[in-house]
Amino acid sequence: MKTLPSIHTDMRAADLSHWLQSLAAVAVAAVHPDNLFSGPLPPPGRKTLVVGAGKASAAMAAALERAWQQQYPEADLTGLVVTRYGHGARCDRIEVLEASHPMPDTLGEVAAERMLEAVAGLTEDDLVIALISGGGSALMSLPAPGLTLPQKQAINRALLRSGAPISEINTVRRHLSAIKGGRLAAAAHPAKVVTYLISDVPGDAPTLIASGPTLPDTTTPADALEILQRYNIDIAPAVRAHLQSAADSPRPDDFAFAGDRALMLAKAADALEAARAAAQAAGVDVRVLGDNLEGEARELGAAHAELAVHCRDQLKRPALILSGGETSVTVTGDGRGGRNVEYLLGLFKTLGGAEGIYGLAIDTDGIDGSEDNAGAFFAPDDWSRMQSQGLSPQDYLANNDAYSFFGELGNLIVTGPTRTNVNDFRAILVLPAADK
Repeated sequence: MKTLPSIHTDMRAADLSHWLQSLAAVAVAAVHPDNLFSGPLPPPGRKTLVVGAGKASAAMAAALERAWQQQYPEADLTGLVVTRYGHGARCDRIEVLEASHPMPDTLGEVAAERMLEAVAGLTEDDLVIALISGGGSALMSLPAPGLTLPQKQAINRALLRSGAPISEINTVRRHLSAIKGGRLAAAAHPAKVVTYLISDVPGDAPTLIASGPTLPDTTTPADALEILQRYNIDIAPAVRAHLQSAADSPRPDDFAFAGDRALMLAKAADALEAARAAAQAAGVDVRVLGDNLEGEARELGAAHAELAVHCRDQLKRPALILSGGETSVTVTGDGRGGRNVEYLLGLFKTLGGAEGIYGLAIDTDGIDGSEDNAGAFFAPDDWSRMQSQGLSPQDYLANNDAYSFFGELGNLIVTGPTRTNVNDFRAILVLPAADK
């Protein structure tokens, strides 16, 4: 674990902001696939096939290859995974495909078709290793029979703008899919399926990660239809007819899952724990609010601002407030930004330049929404810089334009793809009066 410097009274604001960014790097490194395949792998099958999808799937494939070579140097290993454009990794045995996220495209559709073809005809002596991480739902977007990719794209776009939580979005995705909701595992039966997961969903329910292509489902098409109706999302007649007549996804008691296993490699709690340990080693008191926080991003930021001010007034030494999860953004403007910068702008606006409070929020995959930044940070003196530049936090929030706001301040965090994904990482550093 990287050692962080102790925080002391004569540190500059720039040094404290850098300290927060170093802390975020510690959190991300703790959940990177390179560090996760340390245990024994399942024994090879007559044929061992790898499939997978998600922002971390390529790095998972590369790490699996290395571990496989060490444990089973004579055993074959083949397969294919699909990841987001720019999130690929070099593999020698496993083919890496790239497709669009968060809006699915035809390459993701082709990748899903190829996975179903690859697992067809396997026997009980074969093994399928599934590498599943967040983002996989959009990346393996194969419409259910009778539906089209443009129909799924329209629904996906509307859901992303609606403010719906990821659990509800993925419920809809499962029931419009030919591969999600356990259908990939059903297609692989009678081969055994071992699924390795990196969780990006609050609560870490395995069936929700990438809409559970290899895991049983407990929701129904009627649930999906109710969600679409509740958010007033317009759907094509063919979509409505499908949800009204489609059979349920494979259920937990389905024979297709007999003997299958699912193993969680990493989750948001692991990233927060790494950050907590590093901060405490640097002499900072830490409060972890939870790894599964949801809700409207700007509103959560405002609530955390009030908590930080209350905390500051009682401190005797530096403190850190950590949280993870996945917030939502109800889009009403036409600006640029993701949920992490929107959270941070809500936090910044409510603080109003409060002394001694620093903030950071990133998406651990390195991409906040669909922009090129992981997130952003701020220091107390950014309030006066904002005023001198004539910027209005309220105006930028009203237009969902937090990316541009922090861009004007030079406070965007750009890491590029990290090739892992446990979702949001938020940190608020609070200094007592003597340490401002």
